[in-house]
Amino acid sequence: MPFPQFDRRRLQLLPLAEREHDMRLSEVLPLDASTPACGHPALPVIAERLAAARERGAAAILMMGAHVIKVGLSRFVIALMERGLVTHVALNGAGAIHDYELALVGGTTERVARYIRVGQFGLWRETGALNDIVREGAAGGLGFGESVGRHILENALPHRDVSIFAAACRLGIPATVHVGIGYDIIHEHPNCDGAALGEASYTDFLVFAQSVTRLEGGVLLCFGTSTMGPEVYLKALSMARNVARQEVREIRRFTTAVFDLIDLGEDLSAEAPKSDPRYYYRPFKTILVRTVQDGGESYYVRGDHAATMPALWRRASAR
Repeated sequence: MPFPQFDRRRLQLLPLAEREHDMRLSEVLPLDASTPACGHPALPVIAERLAAARERGAAAILMMGAHVIKVGLSRFVIALMERGLVTHVALNGAGAIHDYELALVGGTTERVARYIRVGQFGLWRETGALNDIVREGAAGGLGFGESVGRHILENALPHRDVSIFAAACRLGIPATVHVGIGYDIIHEHPNCDGAALGEASYTDFLVFAQSVTRLEGGVLLCFGTSTMGPEVYLKALSMARNVARQEVREIRRFTTAVFDLIDLGEDLSAEAPKSDPRYYYRPFKTILVRTVQDGGESYYVRGDHAATMPALWRRASAR
């Protein structure tokens, strides 16, 4: 006998107009905004590597968590793509949700503590439309990210100018979404099709892996994604190196950079022992050590995204 399942038909969905947004369009920063200073010595080097990757046609991949969007930095990501300094953006499912809500209603992010008390967290009618968008896209062979970007552009959503996915679609740059089933609020909705989400996100994984095949001489940036970023990158790099080895090529001379808040200490040349809690911080051992130990270079920039992302953009755009 199968185990009993939750009946999603009993859920009450409310319109986004009834939700209190914690982040609004006015908080999406312009490129000339006054932002906190960040003079980290690695920033000029990373900026130079991004420019060099652009010149040689190598991949410059930005993996990011949703917090980058929530602190108003979407225009900086878009500008990096427009300048050719980023050739691929990879996000988690929350990143797609916040990007879509901003484009649609000019607001996003809800107060979890408030809405979870009454069982309303995540159950907003318009946001659930993402499930239909992704299902329709998957039926046509599109990945999650391209489905969202195309929908925002083709339906001329009112605030599409701040959408990373719309910009990527306009520029012909991959913006991929890497989901874990049950992680995101749209998975609560009655119209969620797990098979379609899985198919669309797996398509995006293969698109991401193809970008990684061009990482020799390139750059991989990780902004605030401590699980999705390093884990998806690790598997894709193994796939890309497997094929490269068969073709007598190498993917080992490239630059990685992690941007986060955790204090990792001074010595980042070797992974921490298993007795050290830092061992379990995946960006450290995966992005900063293991995958660059045979020819690459890595950098860790500790600081708030509101300071580090604009600082990187300003350094790189001057190249």
